[in-house]
Amino acid sequence: MSQKTYRAAAIGHTGAGNFGHGLHTPYKNIENVEFIAVSDPNEEGREKAATEAGAQRSYADYREMLEKENLDIVSVCPRWTVEHLDMITACLEADCHVYTEKPMTSSLAEGDKIVETAKARGLKIAVAHQAVYLPATHAIKQMLDDGKIGTVQAIYASGKQDHRGGGEDMIVLGTHTFNMMRFFVGDVAWMQSHVTTDGKEIAYGDDHEPTEPVGAVAGDCINSYFAFTSGVSGFFESRRAQAGTGRYGMEIVGSDGIFSLRGDVANRLMVYPYPVLVPSNAEQEWEAMDLDQTPFSQGNELAIRDLIDAAENDRKPISAAADAVAALEMILGAYESQLSGQRVPFPIANREHPLSR
Repeated sequence: MSQKTYRAAAIGHTGAGNFGHGLHTPYKNIENVEFIAVSDPNEEGREKAATEAGAQRSYADYREMLEKENLDIVSVCPRWTVEHLDMITACLEADCHVYTEKPMTSSLAEGDKIVETAKARGLKIAVAHQAVYLPATHAIKQMLDDGKIGTVQAIYASGKQDHRGGGEDMIVLGTHTFNMMRFFVGDVAWMQSHVTTDGKEIAYGDDHEPTEPVGAVAGDCINSYFAFTSGVSGFFESRRAQAGTGRYGMEIVGSDGIFSLRGDVANRLMVYPYPVLVPSNAEQEWEAMDLDQTPFSQGNELAIRDLIDAAENDRKPISAAADAVAALEMILGAYESQLSGQRVPFPIANREHPLSR
């Protein structure tokens, strides 16, 4: 463990994304971190968050906090993307490493600015794709690399498919899924998508208000195909009002078997060895695998520990700002493909939101 004691703080905004999925609280168990302050313009929310995090001080204005406190790490907590660019940029300009809620931004252009600013200042940004930090996820990655299911051929991923199914599901929860797909099989070469609402293909102007401000969304049914540079084929689907099917997650198909990851993804792994198709009088059952059961909620603490190690060893965090931008490309590329009627090569040339034109 490093001998340095890191001074940490958190930025939240009650009523505008709040403190996200508890990004202000995981510092308590990290021995070499001293949690200094929280900021929130809402007085009640500020007091609540300060108590939850054990903060020494609290501020209404995050810029004042960054100016007055000598900080090393700041959590940018709101779920809403509206203020992320300003908040993250302010933290970087104060020479702080950042742990930020997902989705990091609603446009690729904003994500690019964050990546460039962090690189120019020699700072690290980690993104709250919690599942990718879990030991079970890394065990799955190792098994794939070791050929446990043979050569990986395809990944079939599904959104949660609740009332947000379609565009909102794709950005709010799909960002976890796409980040994990890339963690397992690498970068995307190109993609193509079909996006519809009530069975009708979407066109410019067909976007709708999401439940929370995470950028423009469209469609109640999305089907995307990804061609990964590794040769793996990727598929993603999300349809509205399919909740209860338990399909949130993915199947990773190999030449010798299938991994099925459901719910919290890494903590619900089943293996189905080939041959998948069996005679009608035969039985074939899924084989459950015993993996580390570190809860999803601990992903925040693991992410911050990884962020500190990345800063000390000048390496990329497991889920860095550039990874968040790459996952967002897989999301916004669906609209780019649908609206252009073509497959979209990566990196995507249009760095603005396709629905904003």
